[in-house]
Amino acid sequence: MSTAQISALVLGVGGFGALVAATTSNEWKVTTRASSVITATWVYQGLWMNCAGNALGTFHCRPHFTIFQVAGYIQACRGLMIAAVSLGFFGSIFALFGMKCTKVGGSDKSKAKIACLAGIVFILSGLCSMTGCSLYANKITTEFFDPLFVEQKMGYTYSGATSVLSSRTKNHGGEGDLKTTSPSKQFDKNAYV
Repeated sequence: MSTAQISALVLGVGGFGALVAATTSNEWKVTTRASSVITATWVYQGLWMNCAGNALGTFHCRPHFTIFQVAGYIQACRGLMIAAVSLGFFGSIFALFGMKCTKVGGSDKSKAKIACLAGIVFILSGLCSMTGCSLYANKITTEFFDPLFVEQKMGYTYSGATSVLSSRTKNHGGEGDLKTTSPSKQFDKNAYV
């Protein structure tokens, strides 16, 4: 029974570490454009900052200084990921106190309740992180398959914390009349990526 608890604690703390790494990562959305080897550029977008680099080796990052200029879905993902990190931290502490091999936590009956609470907290942490990543991934794939995003869709990459498709800036064609824009047939809803 003690080896199962130790392995569960190691997996829980490992999951918490992966969650912290994913939250602080700048590779939630990666866009590339490589018309030639010399002019290849990459843009990495994360929850906290955007970074850009090119094939010559220059790499610049710009943090999001204000919360009001960040899109709503990024704010929601930030909140969910911070909640998941907080819950994962407390779940790790509860799991440590609820193990039978530790002397902290009281009797075996109270340790079992603490271990059960740790499992519930870890599940809630996983649900928060899964919801945040799914929200971000849904937004990116919705933008990618939107026919109004036809301007620069040639660069997409599987990479980053959510392993999602990237998208580019929105095309506002003409005077804003949506019916006058003609989306490219190359990127319709039946395009396979």
